Amino acid sequence: MKFKPLPIGLDNFEMLITRGYYFIDKTLLIKDLLDNKAAVNLFTRPRRFGKSLNMSMLQYFFENGSKDNSYLFENLNIMKTGEQYTSHMGKYPVINLSLKSAKQPNFELAYVSIRRRIAEEYKRHEYILENERLKNENERYLKILKEKGEEGDYIDSLYYLCQCLEKYHEKKVIILIDEYDVPLENAFFEGFYNRMITFIRSLFESALKTNSSLEFAVMTGCLRISRESIFTGLNNLDIISILNEYYDEYFGFTQEEVSNMLKDYGLSEKEEITKSWYNGYIFGQAQVYNPWSVVKFVKDLYKNPNIFPTSYWANTSSNSIVKSLIERADIATKKEIELLIEGKTVEKPVHEDITYDEIYDGMDNLWNFMFFTGYFKKVSERLSETNQKYLELEIPNEEVKYIFRTKILKWFQDKVKAKDLSKLYIGIISGDAKAFETELGNLLMESISFNDAYENFYHGFVVGALANMHDYIIKSNREGGKGRSDVFIKSVSVRGIAIVIEFKVSKDIDELEEKAEEAIKQIEAKGYELELRSEGYRNIIKYGISFYKKDCFIIKR
Repeated sequence: MKFKPLPIGLDNFEMLITRGYYFIDKTLLIKDLLDNKAAVNLFTRPRRFGKSLNMSMLQYFFENGSKDNSYLFENLNIMKTGEQYTSHMGKYPVINLSLKSAKQPNFELAYVSIRRRIAEEYKRHEYILENERLKNENERYLKILKEKGEEGDYIDSLYYLCQCLEKYHEKKVIILIDEYDVPLENAFFEGFYNRMITFIRSLFESALKTNSSLEFAVMTGCLRISRESIFTGLNNLDIISILNEYYDEYFGFTQEEVSNMLKDYGLSEKEEITKSWYNGYIFGQAQVYNPWSVVKFVKDLYKNPNIFPTSYWANTSSNSIVKSLIERADIATKKEIELLIEGKTVEKPVHEDITYDEIYDGMDNLWNFMFFTGYFKKVSERLSETNQKYLELEIPNEEVKYIFRTKILKWFQDKVKAKDLSKLYIGIISGDAKAFETELGNLLMESISFNDAYENFYHGFVVGALANMHDYIIKSNREGGKGRSDVFIKSVSVRGIAIVIEFKVSKDIDELEEKAEEAIKQIEAKGYELELRSEGYRNIIKYGISFYKKDCFIIKR
């Protein structure tokens, strides 16, 4: 039996349908948009949750183009809803603008990128200039199309294109703006936020606030941005965040949809592992899977049913915000991250409409950004006496937990490497076990661990801390080669110092000294220093180190 190909990274609806890709039907989004009749709809969802494909679907349904697109929707759910909905098909001029390419290192390049996308949309609608009624618009239209306009021409370019399209079609216009917040997020992290927000605010206000040619608009993004930052005075804005119960099943895959997909590819026995890794997001009342990761996993499973799941989302989603959280984490925040990795929950106040320039005003804002960008799921909510909403948050699945375990631990280790560790190094080389223990203990307090911490975790942590001992050779036997100690530190000259280190993990605090002694005895019983003696080293120090959570104990021989 021949299976349909899976659409990896494909966000063009026409291509997906005409080339026979596997498609999970989300067309009832069209019905709900027509029912709810909001003038401007803003959908905020994490990256890679199907926003761009849905926007492409809306364009092909509504657009009055040069050809009839109704064949694309044959046998899809929207066609079963009746004429009151299907009569809207192919009846509107549509502007479709994506801002995802505006992720640039400076304002000038980001502005050029946005200007170019606008020019391309003007080019797509160039046919309207053939109409005699638009002869007076010809010069201004072509100036924008050819990217010859000033910034002022582009500030109201969407509004102007709306006017021209309505004049030609004698029908109001639908505006689709995908990834509206990419220019803002990028500009914030690159340092030109105020410049970008001024431009974006002007672009959106003219198109969405004072536009009599607008039928309705749909915008998508990752984060909800406050009205005050770019939507000043836009009273007709319907914001549909992941806390909103409307449209909750249209972004991401439901349990039924994933079960059917696995069944269609003969992979039903993989349902539990798929669920533990990629399910767990709560949008409104719907529990959904990460669609990007599910499609990638099913494709890999179909090729090799024994393949292990992995974090596909980690390589596609921006982790800048998470890194910001880590860089500013105090002891309390570190403890909360540790609890989350252990599978526990934390409670945080939710602020939906914050701006990027407020992100560092407090740790609560960073927690909020992480929630709305897909790193946590809502377990429960409550209202305080002051009407502040609090959410109980949890890591949604194994995929995100993997990101926390790997990326976050790496960022903590990077922080360790950037510190002045000269006291630690002096203690190690001089044989001062107490100084070594004190400095290593201080580093552990600043780092992050979790209750199921294992020897490899501490091994990696210590090796990371030793990375800047540039005058010495560090040999790590992390995989536990037979008959070799965990770490060797050697001076370049065999006349210098050589050090053997062995690690042990204690079950409780009272066992620390016993485990450190056990590590020393293992070095001696297995003759780990013999390798160093055979190389010519005579001045050899042996350290046994035991760990329990953020405590350590060091014995020297």
